[in-house]
Amino acid sequence: MLSLAHLDRPFDYLVDEKSDAAAQPGVRVRVRFAGRLVDGYLLERLERSEHTGKLAWLDRVVSPERVLTDELAVLCRAVADRYAGTMPDVLRLAIPPRHARVEKDVPAHGCAPPVPEPDMAGWAAYETSASFVRATIEDRHPRAVWQVLPGDDWAARLAELVTAVAAAGRGAIVVVPDQRDLDRLEAACTPLLGDRCVSLAAGLGPSARYRRWLSVLRGQASVVIGTRSAMFAPVVDLALTVVFDDGDQSLDEPRAPYPHPREVAVLRAHASGTAMLIGGHSRTAEAQALVSSGWAHDLTASRQDIRAAAPLIEGVADDDRRLGGDPLARSARIPATAFMAARKALQAGLPVLFSVPRRGYLPSVACAKCREHARCRVCHGPVSMNERGDLACRWCGRPELRFVCPSCGGKAVRALMIGDKRTAEELGKAFAGVPIVTSGGAKIVDEIAEGPRVVVATPGAAPRVPGGYGAAVILDTWAQLDREDLRAGEEAVRGWMAIGTLVRSRNDGGRVVIVANSSGAQVQALISWNPIGYAAFELEQRYELGFPPAVTMASIDGPATAVSAFCDLVSLPPSAEKLGPVPLPAGVRRPAGLDGDGDVERVLLRTPRAVGRTLADALRAAQVIRNARHDDTAGIRVQIDPPTIG
Repeated sequence: MLSLAHLDRPFDYLVDEKSDAAAQPGVRVRVRFAGRLVDGYLLERLERSEHTGKLAWLDRVVSPERVLTDELAVLCRAVADRYAGTMPDVLRLAIPPRHARVEKDVPAHGCAPPVPEPDMAGWAAYETSASFVRATIEDRHPRAVWQVLPGDDWAARLAELVTAVAAAGRGAIVVVPDQRDLDRLEAACTPLLGDRCVSLAAGLGPSARYRRWLSVLRGQASVVIGTRSAMFAPVVDLALTVVFDDGDQSLDEPRAPYPHPREVAVLRAHASGTAMLIGGHSRTAEAQALVSSGWAHDLTASRQDIRAAAPLIEGVADDDRRLGGDPLARSARIPATAFMAARKALQAGLPVLFSVPRRGYLPSVACAKCREHARCRVCHGPVSMNERGDLACRWCGRPELRFVCPSCGGKAVRALMIGDKRTAEELGKAFAGVPIVTSGGAKIVDEIAEGPRVVVATPGAAPRVPGGYGAAVILDTWAQLDREDLRAGEEAVRGWMAIGTLVRSRNDGGRVVIVANSSGAQVQALISWNPIGYAAFELEQRYELGFPPAVTMASIDGPATAVSAFCDLVSLPPSAEKLGPVPLPAGVRRPAGLDGDGDVERVLLRTPRAVGRTLADALRAAQVIRNARHDDTAGIRVQIDPPTIG
């Protein structure tokens, strides 16, 4: 397969008598192209060709396995067009590499074993859930956005849902953000579905992944659970696609053309007539846009059930330093309200969770004299301090042996942010004799036992505990809200609600203290447990400011000359707007091939949503011209609706 944009189209070849029987639509083939052998897929057989020139012969059929189904071919073409990419790039995401031995070992096509209907009592709290399941089974392709109740076992609910679909003889796909979520979902699905369910993830070896993928293609498994690319799984008689926690950054595809599983699910639901469900503890603006447009509907519990399931949540100002009679609270930077809530839970024999936004000891430091951020002399990355007091760059790892502030000449530093290690050290002094557990970075704890202990975790790394935490304290919220990122508030609310769902309900004494001004929209969304209201607020703001999903936006990243030359090739729609160029925002990965020194710029192109496809076509046409001219020595990245805008 050739990923060049100007070659992204079908080519006609002759099939000889020897390959005639095996050369069926969907099989892998080898063809000679421009003097060399390349891999490809046979899309269809025709009686005659419209090509007026001389046709070459098909070199050989690599395998008679029809891996590219008709539905998958249509989906991959739609994804490539949606994201201004090429179909070969999408096919690399959708179809795993071939392993000949695996094709021989996996049994031939067969029916998946029957499964009994599950107990759906856990879904009773969600209004319209029964009609959603019934419509899915009856092939009426409903589409919904599911708001998970605080404390509810989302993995068990999804396992019950896909089992109900499988019991009706249909297929389902569930995509989750990472391996940790996948392990939890697999543990819930296996007792109900057995071999009828397979998991697909990048962590599997190539042969194991291809073996499981083939079992799905051959109809031996009808339920697929996995990470990003599992959304392309060739499930037979697919009835339902599910994306859980679509706001998680792990779902952002790092490979061209960068399709998001949520959008792939939308395209698949539209093209194949399948049901679709987007679920999570919070809600993204993109999911809310589907509901606001009427394309999907809400699947939620009543406000009464939400209030009963949620913990008591209180916001306190960051400058509340009344210590409640314990001077150790000051060293642990815990306001009196939070300190007393934590102590009360520990005295009741329950664990307490402290959430901090960064791992490490002092992940960000500044000059003690002028408060200027300490930066690396080589790469200008942020300088951090470890527990031994050594300074080093967080980006390149270069040690800073003699810090001198370039602004004022100061030689001492102060902490700008406290990491999980330093926080655990401080809490160990404040709660003497209580076990301390840290979870974050490379060391993530999945679950802890019941009992009094203090857990310090970064966002997304908090371990589960049977029965839930007695209390949770969310620290340094400014670090999450003050980021110069379009999705900063949305991601903060998502992380806080994920913490809140780990805490016992208010009726069981559960309490969450968030160290932030309670008047903020994000904090109010948590206090009232109203993610839908906040998502609607975010969507309204995006419409006013002209940001996705209210508009279609494309980013073009690369060296200044290459970006300027490419923009000159783009025939923009009349309603399009060009923003930039500006330096590539901090935290955005540089385009492939530009990992060294040198400035990288970004240009943003913005159009109304209604003409988003026109913008994608214009970008693809510009790529065709650029590739045809062989003007690709300086790498650029073209991305539709980039996850990070700045």
